[in-house]
Amino acid sequence: MPEDISLPITAANNEVDHGEPQRLAAIDLGSNSFHLLVANYQNERLQVVARMGEKVQLAAGLDEHGYLSEAAMQRALDCLSRFAPFLNDIDGANLRVVGTNALRDAYNSQTFIERAEAQLGHAIEIIAGREEARLIYLGAAHALAENGRRLIVDIGGGSTEFIIGEVFEPKALESLRMGCVTFSSRFFPDGELSEKRMRRAELAALSELANIQRPYQRLGWDDPVGSSGTIKAAASVLYAYGDTPQEGVITRSGLKKLRERLLKCRQLDKVALDGLKPDRAKVFPAGIAILNAIFEAFDLTRMRFADGALREGVLYDMAGRNSAEDTRSKTLEMLKRVYDVDTRQAENVADTAVRLFASVKKAWGLTKDQEHYLVWASHVHEIGLAISHSQFHRHGAYLLEHSDLAGFSRPEQHLLAFLVRAHRRKFPLKEWQLLPASQQASSARLARLLRLAVLINHSRPESSPLLPGISADTDTLTLTLPASDEPTLLSTDLEQEQAYMDTAGFKLKLEQEKPLTKKT
Repeated sequence: MPEDISLPITAANNEVDHGEPQRLAAIDLGSNSFHLLVANYQNERLQVVARMGEKVQLAAGLDEHGYLSEAAMQRALDCLSRFAPFLNDIDGANLRVVGTNALRDAYNSQTFIERAEAQLGHAIEIIAGREEARLIYLGAAHALAENGRRLIVDIGGGSTEFIIGEVFEPKALESLRMGCVTFSSRFFPDGELSEKRMRRAELAALSELANIQRPYQRLGWDDPVGSSGTIKAAASVLYAYGDTPQEGVITRSGLKKLRERLLKCRQLDKVALDGLKPDRAKVFPAGIAILNAIFEAFDLTRMRFADGALREGVLYDMAGRNSAEDTRSKTLEMLKRVYDVDTRQAENVADTAVRLFASVKKAWGLTKDQEHYLVWASHVHEIGLAISHSQFHRHGAYLLEHSDLAGFSRPEQHLLAFLVRAHRRKFPLKEWQLLPASQQASSARLARLLRLAVLINHSRPESSPLLPGISADTDTLTLTLPASDEPTLLSTDLEQEQAYMDTAGFKLKLEQEKPLTKKT
């Protein structure tokens, strides 16, 4: 059943409006819970319209081979069916559905994703662990009024994220493979709760933390902050028993008392504490084991809870997309600096690609969002040169596929990597066919435009050159070249490109302008 549904009226609603509010929605497909958040974004603030959450425990549905059970998938689909009515008035461009650790790990996650996308009528993005951490920080940072360097901790169902940051800028991001659902299955499989099992869970968490303990301590922080379910529940229980000086604060001494109370329960199904919701009880001890290990590893004496987590971060990130604040653009600019990309050539190719896109946009039914990917791919198509000139399109695709690219979901990263892989030589049919069926037509068209933009700029001119005439129908691109009696570099390149396209099953027609006839 839902954790909560809220339709709050806040003081923010009475502020003077500066334009129409933007209605945004995010669905967080977590390993323990699914959450829906709908909000109006205005004056750089979120005004919550609806909030809903359900314990789905997707991670508990993973078998020993890493496959999601049918029962777990059905629980998830049933939850999404209850979320769906809240999305009726949300524009598709203003909705993001993100999956986290359980869907990252499940071998059959694509099976679930296809069913869920059909039900929601919207794409689902699986985000990498560090991208999840970045979005969590963005959500938590907006909920905190104070400045200073913070350590943000978020214990989820299948992973725990750690971020050090100042204001809205993360300095360190990490996602560790430990969560309250997965640790519950691993260390308390039969429901028995004992000192020995609790300590084994804590030691396993300490082992995971050993990889980040020293670098995080060297970086340092002023304010340890926790977000999301386990930490919120721990703070609530401590306050209910008077073990904390104020609401929303967890102390090391209070955590020790909480651990003792849990061990007295002896069985997971007998865990019942003041301030603890019954639907969290069975995974709560595992979450506390992880929290104890965090306090021990980082030598914390206290931590405060802050509202704002992944779903809030998704909304703030979405509000900044396709603007000067788009994290994806900033990430690629950094990537260009790291791999010493020829900026002038990248900008020339991007400018040519945009003009080609404008010429065929209507005929091919392309969208503004797809244009962004064409521009991004243009800017980073040569990053593979930092490794080797030979097969640099393959090297570039590998770097994009396997780097942590802040702002990009896994499907977005995969599409960008494909475009770079496809920008020269033989068209990569095998990689193209691995893209989702819904993306294949548009991705092939974007790749063909990028290939032409690169060829038109083959001589690396000082500025973006003039375009040949271009037109498109469903499958065919037609280029009209200036009249010439002699072959040029561009015409020679385009003849080779024509052969590549024929082999791939695409059609490229080359025509020449008729020479002007002299009057007699």
